[in-house]
Amino acid sequence: MFSGFYCSLGGLMNNNILEKENLTVEKPSKAVKVKKKKSKLKSILFFLIFEMLFLSLTTPLMIFYGPFNNVKSTITGSLWNSFTLRKVAHSFLSDTAIARILGDGYAISNVNTEDIKILKFGIRHTGKTEIFDVESSNFNGKLLVIQDPTTVKVGYSNQIPRAGETTSSIAKRNGAIAAINGGGFIDTKWAGTGGTPLGILMSNGKYISGELKDKNSRRDTIAFTEDGMLIVGKHSQNELKKYNVKEAISFGPPLIVNGKPTINKGDGGQGISPRTVIGQKEDGSVLFLVIDGRSIKSYGATLKEVQDIMLKNGAVNAANLDGGSSATMYYDGKVVNNPSDTLGERAVPSIFMVMP
Repeated sequence: MFSGFYCSLGGLMNNNILEKENLTVEKPSKAVKVKKKKSKLKSILFFLIFEMLFLSLTTPLMIFYGPFNNVKSTITGSLWNSFTLRKVAHSFLSDTAIARILGDGYAISNVNTEDIKILKFGIRHTGKTEIFDVESSNFNGKLLVIQDPTTVKVGYSNQIPRAGETTSSIAKRNGAIAAINGGGFIDTKWAGTGGTPLGILMSNGKYISGELKDKNSRRDTIAFTEDGMLIVGKHSQNELKKYNVKEAISFGPPLIVNGKPTINKGDGGQGISPRTVIGQKEDGSVLFLVIDGRSIKSYGATLKEVQDIMLKNGAVNAANLDGGSSATMYYDGKVVNNPSDTLGERAVPSIFMVMP
């Protein structure tokens, strides 16, 4: 009897011990939980690193060698339009490949950019100047309308050829009420000093820079005659003299010539970028357009997009000016756009300014 009791008691005790042991096994220690958590984090981190490496290697190949021609043209053009990022395009593409891609995106129509059609808008102009916001899903900008074209002059840095000046600095020094940056410059050693203008620089009928011995050699020209008519396209010094040009710089391409757009397919071949454009309506009014870029709020615009803005606002002649980090508009004593350079306004050799 007692032996049976002790056996039963022993059995119960053994069962309790086993249950406790089982309970202990079922509850993993904190160290085990931490170890498992670390293992998961390592796996996730490894996966993310692998994905980043994979995308960094395959994305450029898909962009530059993939079948998406619009993406290829836009990205290549954007890189090529930035002096500091051209080396990125060169890392993946040869000069021949870049030329082919940009050529596919930019097509000059059968518009004769050397033909000049005289505008007869007379001399009755008001001194009115108006500024408007330009908004799109991809970019923001400013449009300035100057009623009197004879008030538009070329301003330039007083430190040429050593260095440029900011658009606002040149404008303030000359007492201008408004201004946009003008022509391009040779960016020596990527320093961005803006001191050496590209091509022609003429102010008040005098060549400041770029006068050639060959008076018949044609270059990209954006100029105003004494009567205030805007001339764009390729023209020689003799032709500028014939039309009594007083203000001129070199840049391009022309976007509208004698009422006809020059880009008839593609986006213009220079990708998305901050833009500066000048144009003229048939009544003589001058249009200054600046589009901000390289930011979350405003990516930038293609040449085709700014061409369309100019056409919509009645321009019969228009041309692209130096854009990118140089794109700046000054009005009523301050810069009214958002230059893309992290340091603010960029030094440039020339501007178009509106005199009071």
